[in-house]
Amino acid sequence: MASLLSIATTTTTSIALFRTPNSSKPTPFITKIRCIGWDPEGVLGPPQTGHLARREFKRRLEKDAEAREAFQRQVREEKDRRRALRQSRVAPDTPTELIEYFLDTEAQEIEFEISRLRPRLNEEFFSHLRFEIGQLRFAVSKTEDMEDRLIELEALQKALQEGTEAYDKMQAELIKAKESLTKILSSKDVKTTLLEMVERNELNRSLLALLDENIANAHKGDQKLAAAFMEKLRGAMLKYMTV
Repeated sequence: MASLLSIATTTTTSIALFRTPNSSKPTPFITKIRCIGWDPEGVLGPPQTGHLARREFKRRLEKDAEAREAFQRQVREEKDRRRALRQSRVAPDTPTELIEYFLDTEAQEIEFEISRLRPRLNEEFFSHLRFEIGQLRFAVSKTEDMEDRLIELEALQKALQEGTEAYDKMQAELIKAKESLTKILSSKDVKTTLLEMVERNELNRSLLALLDENIANAHKGDQKLAAAFMEKLRGAMLKYMTV
């Protein structure tokens, strides 16, 4: 009986706390959720962010596509600019003028100009270049302009010598690669031919690059059988090259 009385008293006291002074009825107590993120029991489930995530992904994808297109457009414009520049330039006739021509050439175009004007880069040209360098180097009195000119000519001499050596080596390797590829394609026993070439160290990157070019041309010309054969040959070459 005492316990029941105690419970009743407690209940009455709790209700009285929420009564208004002028009303005998209790004011209902309404609990409001103030923080949406507070859900320790997981009643509300995981946050629904799929729509926002998809929108963000789409936005980034569009942004990346725009950046990629801008980069590709820049590459195309640079190629067009360099092509127009190459077509507009006319190589001079004398060694003196040819020196000035190379001094006015952009660094990234030196390799192209060497390949285009390789026959002109002969002993006569380099002798003239060395003569002018010698005059500037051993001049009794040098001005600042002469010092700058000497630095330019020495740098040009080094670039042209290294460039012509690399070009000549590449051309020699290309000629040899053509001969080797012809030998392989006309062989009745390709495996034996490849083994013989391995022993003579004739399988190299130049030959592989030439084969890749032929494969690309075969695909472009819709020569499927030829392309398939050369691709199989390429796999065999790679196997022997890595042994």
